Amino acid sequence: MGTDDKTEADRALEELAPAVRSVDEAQLDAVAKEILGSGVVVCHGVGREGIVMRGLTMRLFHAGVDAHSLGDMTTPAVGDGDLLILSIGPGRLRSVETFGQIAKDAGARVLVFTAQPGLLPEGLADHTVAIEAQTMASDGGSQAVLPMGSAFEVALFVLVDLITNRVRAGRSESPEEMRARHTNLE
Repeated sequence: MGTDDKTEADRALEELAPAVRSVDEAQLDAVAKEILGSGVVVCHGVGREGIVMRGLTMRLFHAGVDAHSLGDMTTPAVGDGDLLILSIGPGRLRSVETFGQIAKDAGARVLVFTAQPGLLPEGLADHTVAIEAQTMASDGGSQAVLPMGSAFEVALFVLVDLITNRVRAGRSESPEEMRARHTNLE
């Protein structure tokens, strides 16, 4: 199959693979270790990145972690020993940065997923995971199949599930134990 014979789906998968592979196994292990060493874990992002962060919250909860999505009425205060996980694909989002600073001021650690680590405010992240993918801020004139920040968002979704696998293993949780925490109100 030549380049011209590739389907749109083939081209989309070709855009995603390098983005997922841009985060190596050691980085995934380090994020899982960070989560496992935390008390409360709060996740946040905006737009479609926010949807991925809510998905991470759900999977961490299934894995037995005290995980919450920022803004939910049941999200506890964070402080020493806690972790705020943020998604800031384009590197700068003032509202998300503000929550990061609030968490740091309270003594929590901040982990950031981004495609633009050089644009993050200095000192915001204790741990940064750079995902090499197009975001809405970097798609000008792009010939990519996936629009705006889709490559970053979809790669992030895959990566957070790979991290969840490591968290589950680190907690010695079986798939059955994980499934037992899934809601039955569907």
